[in-house]
Amino acid sequence: MVDFETSDTLKRLPRQYFSYLAEKKKGYKEKYTDVIDLGVGNPDLPAPEFIVDELKEAASDPINDQYGPARGFDYLREAVAEYYLREYGVTLDPQKEVAILQGSKAGIVEISQCLLNPGDMVLLPNPTYPDYLSGIALAGAEVAELPLLAENQYLPRYDLISKEAAAAAKLMFLNYPNNPTSAVATPEFFAETVTFAEKNNVCVAHDFAYGTIGFDGERPLSFLQTPGAKDIGIEFFTLSKSHNMAGWRMGFAVGNASVIEGINLLQDHTGCGWYGGIQRAAAKALREDQSSVRALTATYERRRDLFLAELAESGLEINKPKGSFYIWMKAPGEFTSEEFMEFLASEAHVLVAPGDGFGSLGEGYVRIGLSQPDDRLLEAARRIARLSPYSVKV
Repeated sequence: MVDFETSDTLKRLPRQYFSYLAEKKKGYKEKYTDVIDLGVGNPDLPAPEFIVDELKEAASDPINDQYGPARGFDYLREAVAEYYLREYGVTLDPQKEVAILQGSKAGIVEISQCLLNPGDMVLLPNPTYPDYLSGIALAGAEVAELPLLAENQYLPRYDLISKEAAAAAKLMFLNYPNNPTSAVATPEFFAETVTFAEKNNVCVAHDFAYGTIGFDGERPLSFLQTPGAKDIGIEFFTLSKSHNMAGWRMGFAVGNASVIEGINLLQDHTGCGWYGGIQRAAAKALREDQSSVRALTATYERRRDLFLAELAESGLEINKPKGSFYIWMKAPGEFTSEEFMEFLASEAHVLVAPGDGFGSLGEGYVRIGLSQPDDRLLEAARRIARLSPYSVKV
């Protein structure tokens, strides 16, 4: 069999962090018994029944056995626009300012192909969601980092960006509520973002994957709620986290019409639309009462509180989440991220995601997911707490 050489484009791709993590976790699960996996970002609860029922009904409609419109059915784009107007007070043209995506990850990779040429500059948070790097690498672009530090509530400071990087940048990624730090954005920060982007002609790509998950009575802000945001950026949204539809692969991008047209044009060439039954179910999810979404957020808040209460006396330094379904926890003592992950796996049979996989400034942290039932989360927290104190590496 001939072993064909891959393209230079594929050779530029970074290590796929989540594939690497899945292999590590597979090994731990084969080695240890009763392993509790807190390293995943995959919702553990089912999609609401009314959405599933809509899919079942749509599956019997012969129109959904055919190719659908390349850019999605009008009714779904209209449902997206209705959702943004109702939930955020943002007006969208469903024909020009909405792109349907195969999950938001697809758009996150595609936007780099749409806007960047080899050697172009991207402003990228550190730590960050690793798959932003995939699209950047495919485009052959370069990265200037935006440090996310605890002392600044994990929000980048634009006054620390060099004039050269600001002038060269064509695209900037942001993500609030944040993965992995669980930080949330403020109105002031988003206003600063618009000012910076307008001044430097930078397109802002805001990843709003956890947009429905905010705690302590605070609702996360859509970037597009900020005056001027739609002029200089777009926002990605997914039903994966809001409606427990991760496997359905349904998301969308909204905002600046020129960027949306670029994504749509690229998808004209790379895809053939989406199964109509899922589109109908997605429209139903967006148009119906959002009580199931609010109940899901309450579930994650309860899980957060249970988990943190169990670790309150452990001495561990933990960032109390304001949004998302993650906990960003500092590795104790002199543990590196990888060492602490391995320590918890071997001694507590609890799996977490090492923070260094999210960027150099994630070193010394681990990310804990709340997508486990209450009893398993409590058991994991008790196991971790029993290992305290953590003054010495083993």
